[in-house]
Amino acid sequence: MSNGRIYTAFFNDVTVTAAQDFFEINAAADSCVELMEIHISQQLEIGDAMEEMLNIVVKSGATTSGSGGSAPTAVPLQLQDSAFGGTVEANNTTKATAGTIVTHYAWWWNVRVPFDVVFTPENSKILAPSGRLTIELVGAPADTMDISGYIVFREIG
Repeated sequence: MSNGRIYTAFFNDVTVTAAQDFFEINAAADSCVELMEIHISQQLEIGDAMEEMLNIVVKSGATTSGSGGSAPTAVPLQLQDSAFGGTVEANNTTKATAGTIVTHYAWWWNVRVPFDVVFTPENSKILAPSGRLTIELVGAPADTMDISGYIVFREIG
């Protein structure tokens, strides 16, 4: 999709010790949201002995929002553009639940390198109006990690 406004949302240097929704995107009632990019990285576990593989999934269909995290402001890439019509949450340690939850993508992240996914238009996930999408850390890391991340998404409508 080529029209719409593009936004980013991020969290920076968050101590992660539990499974969680890294991000939860809630589309406004009058627009769709296209997930375009995911970036997650950490700074503590950099040696061979500290190497870990963490499972990250993208899900939709939850009807109950998660909790325990923060609500970062979605920032428009175009200066002075309109505010995002939906909401974004980050680092919810109580994950989004209920509804008919569908897993769309699943990856293993080797924490020694950043986790970067840039979706092509053909495989990006389009979220319907009033829909909820999560980027989830499935299990807790073995050790405490300081993690940062961002998403890029387009609001259409």
